[in-house]
Amino acid sequence: MARFIIGERDFLLDGRPIQLISGALHYFRVHPDQWADRIDMARRMGLNTIETYVAWNAHSPKPGMFDLTGGLDLDRFLRLVAAAGMHAIVRPGPYICAEWDNGGLPAWLFRDPEVGVRRYEPRYLAAVQDYLAQALGVVAPHQIDRGGPVLLVQVENEYGAFGDDKRYLAALVDYIRAAGITVPLTTVDQPNDEMLAAGGLDGVHRTASFGSTGTRRPADRLATLRAHQPTGPLMCSEFWDGWFDHWGEEHHTTPTDRAAADLDVLLAAGASVNLYVFHGGTNFGLTNGANDKGVYRPLITSYDYDAPLNEAGHPTAKYHAFREVIARYREVPGPVPPPAPPAPELLAPLRDPVLLLDAPQRWGTWQHHEQLPTLDDLDPPPRLALLRTRLRGTGPGVLVFGELRDRVAVFLDGAPAGVLHREHHERALPLPHTDGELTLLLEDLGRVNYGPRIGEAKGIIGGAWLHGQPVTGWDLMPLDLSAPPNPWPTPSIPLPQPTGPVAGPALLHTTFDLATPTDLHLDTSTWGKGMAWLNGFHLGRYWRRGPQRTLYIPAPVTTPGPNHLVIFETDTMLTPTARFLPHPDLGPTEK
Repeated sequence: MARFIIGERDFLLDGRPIQLISGALHYFRVHPDQWADRIDMARRMGLNTIETYVAWNAHSPKPGMFDLTGGLDLDRFLRLVAAAGMHAIVRPGPYICAEWDNGGLPAWLFRDPEVGVRRYEPRYLAAVQDYLAQALGVVAPHQIDRGGPVLLVQVENEYGAFGDDKRYLAALVDYIRAAGITVPLTTVDQPNDEMLAAGGLDGVHRTASFGSTGTRRPADRLATLRAHQPTGPLMCSEFWDGWFDHWGEEHHTTPTDRAAADLDVLLAAGASVNLYVFHGGTNFGLTNGANDKGVYRPLITSYDYDAPLNEAGHPTAKYHAFREVIARYREVPGPVPPPAPPAPELLAPLRDPVLLLDAPQRWGTWQHHEQLPTLDDLDPPPRLALLRTRLRGTGPGVLVFGELRDRVAVFLDGAPAGVLHREHHERALPLPHTDGELTLLLEDLGRVNYGPRIGEAKGIIGGAWLHGQPVTGWDLMPLDLSAPPNPWPTPSIPLPQPTGPVAGPALLHTTFDLATPTDLHLDTSTWGKGMAWLNGFHLGRYWRRGPQRTLYIPAPVTTPGPNHLVIFETDTMLTPTARFLPHPDLGPTEK
């Protein structure tokens, strides 16, 4: 079997120096039937290694569960990496950031308010130890010294930006080794003295994370890293070659020429590099994270990241520029990937609108709560919930919430009364009268993935108040969004067809035919806010705020013949038509 170690100045594979030229490819953000293609595109760009996080909450949506099927088949993913003749780096966290919901930590972990977050706390550590045993039980047989592709495993993730609990880091090392990991371990932190000191651990190889923006150049950052890691190879474990997008902002891009030049500097210095990211993929199924540094900012569905390989798996100008740079340092296999063909252009009218508030019982089951619960008080916590209560006041009033996480649409006797957003720090709404049925459509827009608000509860925190009194006596219906609701009777009873804008919350659907499976780009530019499913696969959210104006549909989700599209519009849809474009539209790149 091969032997991989950290030498005095280099990584050594069977005694010979090896420069790792790696790229991030998160298996859980890519349809599993496209894994082999994306890995091959990385190989053809010149990479010799694939890096992936492991998202704990994707595998364990509830306690006692560890799902390794379908798009979570980590064993299959690592076998495909090996089949392509590439190496692998695995970063199991437990915290991964990644702009992923809750930074990869399961929401159920924090139902007990005494559970610690990313620190040496017994309840947290017990859950982490169990998780790492399961996740790394899959990884261990794929290590290089057992004939597999895995060279490195990372401990935690940019911990120096969060804390400095060395006992916690040491415990993680013990759990990782106990799970059968024998390859070298690493940490990663941003290259400043404070973070590298706080996030590193003696005996674990320190690496750095930085990008091709800002005033500090790669050589300066490597020098800072070397001061904290005096021996062994230098490595940028996250070379940020693009950036992520929040709803309501521009689509972020980074200059290709500067990113390629900085990559050249790193490789010329002999440093190993992991591109973050080579291919970003998509936050399918409401898995996006959020940031909150005083203002809550949820991530969009696309995780294109302005990466070398775009969201649809097509090479960009950055791909070809990076390929040219890498060819100066190692042999790059051919052939050069050809330009991507356009996707089919289609048009299909949406039909049979079913209003949520007209017959909510078709969407789920009501449960009664005297006091207004948070979403995390429910098991499992839903992303979306309908709540209602009867108001018996007099005259107008102001409805006040303790704290909103993250968006609520308010209806009074079935009529829209307003929408409140956490992002705008909104907590109160005037009501024209206070005698009638109050209905709320409450949405979790993504859990914070970075900083001190990781692990916080979702929903309405601290209850609702009217005329200075708590509002009680709530009926609540969690909306299961794992599969599209199907309120249409079979055989279908004719429903009034939309001839103009549709006010939500409402379900609409349509069917369209394809000759063969193919990638599609669903135009959402004239819709309001909502989510979509194709053939039962949850494509993610859309929102008129942008920047993204299309939803990516992977070819394996489509079928020859009829395809069924379901749209849940929670705001107002101007044009009830499903239109498919030849190319993605991720929005303007300037404010």
